Amino acid sequence: MSFTSVLLIPLAFLAPASSALQPRDSGAWGHETTRAQLWPETVVPDDAPEALAFREEEMRRVQPEPAWQVRIERRMTIRISPRGRAPLPPDMRGIAMPGGPGAPRYEERPMSKCVAAAGIAGVQPERGNRLIFFMRDRRVVSAELDHSCRAMDFYSGFYLAGNEDGKVCVKRDKLQSRSGTKCSLTRMHELVRIRD
Repeated sequence: MSFTSVLLIPLAFLAPASSALQPRDSGAWGHETTRAQLWPETVVPDDAPEALAFREEEMRRVQPEPAWQVRIERRMTIRISPRGRAPLPPDMRGIAMPGGPGAPRYEERPMSKCVAAAGIAGVQPERGNRLIFFMRDRRVVSAELDHSCRAMDFYSGFYLAGNEDGKVCVKRDKLQSRSGTKCSLTRMHELVRIRD
């Protein structure tokens, strides 16, 4: 097959289709002359931009369709950061972690089972399963986790699901570490410095 015939064969297939689009004689086979169109003619009015634009009055009349079910979820996650190395205010410089050399001694005192989540300024893991909360009102709170949890998992802070009352409570709320561990609080005590 020659190169020229390869180029002309597609044109031969198009020839019968192009003859169908040509007008016929009125005397041929008794048919009237018709002209075939590939696309229907469209009529564009002179004021096309105004006719196609949405009018503000029409948009105000549009009402939303009724919905079968509407669900609005409100979920809030609170992140508590670890205690930073930033300088402490002058009245908190005497607060040091229990157990260090020359550190002041603390005793645990009973307190309520809930603390305000917004009142927690920072957290620091302690040995075993205990966390130390540094409160914004300059209190220090010791929080004990489940026996299966390690406090060191919370070295970079924790997440807390927000509650309606905005508090962290014993045996109710679960703390989630940034690594994914979830633990609940079993006890909380306020740490009070023992005066020498």
